[in-house]
Amino acid sequence: MVIDARTALIVVDVQNDFCPGGSLAVSGGDEVVAIVNALGRHFANVVLTQDWHPAGHSSFASSHPGRQPFEVVPMPYGPQVLWPDHCVQGSSGADFHPGLDLTLAQAVIRKGCRREVDSYSGFLEADRRTPTGLAGYLKERNVARVVIVGLATDFCVSWTAKDAVRSGFEAVVVEEACRAIDLDGSLDRAWAEMTALGVEKATAAELIG
Repeated sequence: MVIDARTALIVVDVQNDFCPGGSLAVSGGDEVVAIVNALGRHFANVVLTQDWHPAGHSSFASSHPGRQPFEVVPMPYGPQVLWPDHCVQGSSGADFHPGLDLTLAQAVIRKGCRREVDSYSGFLEADRRTPTGLAGYLKERNVARVVIVGLATDFCVSWTAKDAVRSGFEAVVVEEACRAIDLDGSLDRAWAEMTALGVEKATAAELIG
C-alpha cells in the first residue's frame, strides 16, 4: 500500500491507563510506541483517538454495585463489558503515553465522553448512532484509506477498523503496532470480524520499508 496524501494514520488510545502500570493495562501496551512513532513520520495525516470518560462512567464496574470488572451486563445499546475505572477526564491515566512522539498529528478525537454510553470505535459510539466526527474530518481532507494502530486490538482498534470500512474507507491494521486484551477469545473473534469486512493486515516494513 502506498502512503500518500489520501492516507491517514489513526493511532488508537495509546494512553497511560492502557500501558503497564495503568488501571486497565494491556500486556506489552508500551511496546507499540516506538513502532507507532516510526510510522507516524511517514504520514501527512495523523489522527489520535483518546478514551475520555467522566468519573462514574456507565462502563465502569464501580458504577454497578455488586459487579466486578470484566463481567458483561445488558445496556440499552447492547451487552457491555464492565471495566476498571480508566482514562478519567483530566487524569494522568488518560494522558497519552509520554513516549508518543507524533508532532505531525493534527486532530485528537475524544470518545466515551458521555456518561451513559461507551465508545470503543473512533467513528461511532456504542449506541451505533452517535458519530464522533472522525469520518467527516477524514472525508473533508480527501482521505480514502486509513492505517490503524494502537490499543487494544480486540476492542478499540477492531471497532475503529470495522467502522472505517463501513464509513467508506479502505482500512489496514498493523498488527505489530497493536496489543490485545484477549478476553475469552476476543482477539480471534476480532480478527475474524475485521477480515470478513475487508480490513487488511500489514507490517510496518511493508508500509515504510
